[in-house]
Amino acid sequence: MPDHSGAAEPVATPPPPAEITQSESPQWPAEDPAPNRRFLVFSLMVLVSAVTAACLVSWWLPSYPRPQLIWIGLLLALGFLIAEQLAINIDVRSGVSWSISFCEIPLVIGLFVAPFEVVLAAHLAAGVGTLLVRRVHDRILYNAGAMIFEICSAFATLTLVNQLLGGFGPSWAGVIAGALIAPLSSTLLALVCVRVLGRRMRVGAAVRLVLRTLVLGMVNASAGVIGYQVAVHAEAGAPLLVLALGGLSALYLAYSGMLREQRDLEALSEVSLIVARAGHQAAAKPSLGVSESARVEQSTDDEWQVIADRIKDQLGAARVVLRLRFDAQQPLHTVVSGEDLPAEMYGVDATGSRADALLRLPGSQVRHFRRGDAAPEIRHALMRRGADEALVVPLRSGSHLLGIVEAHDKLSRWRGFGRPDVRLIGTMASHLATAMDNRRLLATLRHDAYHDPLTGLLNRLGFRRAAGDQLRRHPDSVVLRIDLDVLATVSDALGYAWSDRMVVAAGRRLRDELGSAVALARLEGGAFAALLVDTDDDRAHAIAERLRASVAAPYPVDRLTVEAGSVVGYSTPKSLEGESLAADVDVGALLQRADVALRAARSSGDNVRVYLPTMGQIFLRRFQLVTQFRQALETGQVKVHYQPKVALPSRQVLGVEALVRWRHPEFGKLDPDEFVPAVEAAGLIDALTGFVMDQSLIRVRKWLDRGLRISAAVNLSVRSLDDAAFPDRVADALDRHGVPPELLTLELTESGVMADPQRALPVLRRLHALGVVLAVDDFGTGYSSLAYLRQLPVDEVKIDKSFVLGMGTDLGDHAVVRSIVELGHSLGLTVVAEGVEEDVARDQLAAMGCDVAQGYLISRPLSESRLEAWLQARTMQAKGVRDETVLTLLS
Repeated sequence: MPDHSGAAEPVATPPPPAEITQSESPQWPAEDPAPNRRFLVFSLMVLVSAVTAACLVSWWLPSYPRPQLIWIGLLLALGFLIAEQLAINIDVRSGVSWSISFCEIPLVIGLFVAPFEVVLAAHLAAGVGTLLVRRVHDRILYNAGAMIFEICSAFATLTLVNQLLGGFGPSWAGVIAGALIAPLSSTLLALVCVRVLGRRMRVGAAVRLVLRTLVLGMVNASAGVIGYQVAVHAEAGAPLLVLALGGLSALYLAYSGMLREQRDLEALSEVSLIVARAGHQAAAKPSLGVSESARVEQSTDDEWQVIADRIKDQLGAARVVLRLRFDAQQPLHTVVSGEDLPAEMYGVDATGSRADALLRLPGSQVRHFRRGDAAPEIRHALMRRGADEALVVPLRSGSHLLGIVEAHDKLSRWRGFGRPDVRLIGTMASHLATAMDNRRLLATLRHDAYHDPLTGLLNRLGFRRAAGDQLRRHPDSVVLRIDLDVLATVSDALGYAWSDRMVVAAGRRLRDELGSAVALARLEGGAFAALLVDTDDDRAHAIAERLRASVAAPYPVDRLTVEAGSVVGYSTPKSLEGESLAADVDVGALLQRADVALRAARSSGDNVRVYLPTMGQIFLRRFQLVTQFRQALETGQVKVHYQPKVALPSRQVLGVEALVRWRHPEFGKLDPDEFVPAVEAAGLIDALTGFVMDQSLIRVRKWLDRGLRISAAVNLSVRSLDDAAFPDRVADALDRHGVPPELLTLELTESGVMADPQRALPVLRRLHALGVVLAVDDFGTGYSSLAYLRQLPVDEVKIDKSFVLGMGTDLGDHAVVRSIVELGHSLGLTVVAEGVEEDVARDQLAAMGCDVAQGYLISRPLSESRLEAWLQARTMQAKGVRDETVLTLLS
């Protein structure tokens, strides 16, 4: 809006009046001229029309020069000038104020005592001079035209009203009408200007604006008429008028001071809220590798420009410069409001030997400099900025420089910046520094919440948030999961520092391969995730292979070169057939499926695998088995089967091996190789071991009650050897069921024992001290050494069935079995052969001196009832040496 007004005028800098609505970012059509050009053309049209109207009015209302008109014109110009300087701005909302001026009062006096040309010259001299002093050069043409229209309309209305009344009525009626028409004409012209600039204003708002203009014009015009009548017609009216004006001036000064304080407080609050709101929005979303400073600079034109404009308007300065530091490693970013800043002043330094004098000021207090009395270096800095005076205040948080605020050249009527301006910019700078520091801390906290502190990449939460928006816009995206596999070995050998360095190096390699625009995260350990936008299956597989090769490349570690292994799993929305669209574009669902694909790749020995629905079904089934296992134990779904073991060559039944079986109500009969590893991984193996051991001891106790000494063998997990309390539980179970310890055999896999023999030895020795028989299962397939086998307190070894099955046709397997038998006997151990399925194998084992045989040739694993039937049908009873009943297998 133009600066000129009549009785009242809405002043908006930069938005339009309070009733005018404007879009945040108006888009001007390409074929239309820009708003500034439109305004210039419109201003020229207004000025030409106004000059034409002035010529017509001057021709219609001729005047005759008189000597006193010079003094009258000067006094009127002074009155108009004072009225312009005494305008009151009342803030309506952010950036919008209502300006009340008193130009109608000198206009009324001019209508009474001076001709048209004198009043017009006085009004133009005061109004245009004020604009020039305030350096509002871009609106002089429009305001000059509006001023001419005001005076033309006022004199034309005065003449017409006097002619219509014809001497009837008060003499001031035409003056009142002319004084009302003047601000009304400028208001209507302003509404046309708003329309020309492409902005919209509701009809109701326009009507209210016109009515307010008329009300305030009536008040000012009435005051002018009363003052003139009192000064001319009342006895000693001039002194009385001076007293009244003095009182009104005192009230005006007090009211203006309160309005200034109110506007200062509102400006402080507004600036703080803008910075806080902008900081919250800037830190609300994690970036994809773009630094905080870069993101802040991208939003500078939106938020910091508004703040600079607000400070400029509040101070009435010709120019305000904000120099802001968003990153300690980056230079100051400059934002200018008002007059253009010389180009050389945008990139000045704040530190170092070449730092600008106004930017290296210590402390955080406000400095007020004038070119005339400043030190030489300060004077040089002001000259480089093209400023005569400046208010400068650094923004600091402790010793950290957040920025600098500069205000140049007060647009004042009589003087430059004063104490209120110094106090205002100091308080505003303090609020701005606090808000910026809070913004920086908030951004730091949010960055830490969404980023991995080691690599600087996104963490799991940050990846979900950053990738979520992209997945909604690009459903055909791929989520990759990349795992680095050697970290445990490196950290065990060299410490966590070197494994951390490998993680950082791996993250850097992935970032170099993918680029800065791709969402990349470190999930945990050596696990990374990436989102590939708009990628098909073939391209995703090629990228996955390239990333795997990059991550798996050798790493220099402590003067060594470490060969790293890596596995990649990825998931595409196309692999989610039959699922809802919401799951297709959910980053969590894709990340979970990529993890499933990675585990499938690791278990199958592949390097890269894509997720398939069948993988999810396998893992879901495994999850269901684990969660339902305890209930299965309680409801009898899990049962113990027994496979007999007989002595060679006597064929005496010595014992049975307890084998667990699970008949699931939904999945049917489950293989132990499927559910036992899942139960062990879930930490439920102790419950399974305890269940099998209790059922086996119950069975042994029943045999003892019948005079049969048949032992039971129970398989142990490696986890049991890590439990120092396990031997106590075994002893308690033996006591509870009344079973001699020699009738319980605990079988341990060779690889399980040899994984950490030093840790397993204390538990094995305590079990051996109880009298429990200890056996090494699957012997020959692990990594044991004769030295460790000699140290272990075991009583028997079981030859793995893979050797026994092939010994009849493979000389190598035959030699291995013979060696194990001889080794076991040399160490005083009982040797048991598993997988005996043929008579030839049984006879060969007997010839080698093998002690015990177990396999399908003798019997398959049987339920408890079927085992009793087998014993009755396939064995015969006889008295043993110690009067116990001995069962011998029939031929």
